[in-house]
Amino acid sequence: MGNPPSPSPAERLRQQIVFIAEVDKLKEVFRQTVLTQSRRAENSAEHSWHFALMIVVLAEHSNHQPLDVLRILKMVLIHDLVEIDAGDTFAYDTKNMADQHEREAIAATRVFGLLPPDQAAEFRALWDEFEARTTPEAKFACACDRFHPMLLNCLTEGHAWQKHGITQDRVLARNAHVADGSLAIWEYAVQMIDEAVAQGHLAPKG
Repeated sequence: MGNPPSPSPAERLRQQIVFIAEVDKLKEVFRQTVLTQSRRAENSAEHSWHFALMIVVLAEHSNHQPLDVLRILKMVLIHDLVEIDAGDTFAYDTKNMADQHEREAIAATRVFGLLPPDQAAEFRALWDEFEARTTPEAKFACACDRFHPMLLNCLTEGHAWQKHGITQDRVLARNAHVADGSLAIWEYAVQMIDEAVAQGHLAPKG
């Protein structure tokens, strides 16, 4: 079987615009974390923007150098698009995490499949790379992805942690592989978590 014929330039543009219109829906997917000022729920598009900016600012702290920062930014900007179909899965929701990857993989096939074939294949490969966490770029991307909600929780008096009864040991266990991407960021996170416990914003280990 050969490759499918490439769409005409006009059809290619139409497919790309359909995709761009579809992913606007990410702005309607809300997370458990809240914003530091208004304290409203953060949406997944806002997370993706903040996450991407973190990559640019913090890339020098990766365990592995040099990094392909542009490739990481592409991963970051597309990684959560699957939540349009699959929704956001709370990091400590063990029931829904059981089939999270399966649900999100199905969503990836549909959402990325709106694009022309070459871009659909590129985006799916980047999504799979992030999920596998084996390359330096994916490890650093995952480190920042996990650090971001911890930071927001610390800046909002442990909002989501307190709402769901999360304890220090669960936060540490859930996020320990941040160290695979950046030991420096993980050490900062551990100090940040210790301070949250001392301030009464995160319950200590049981």
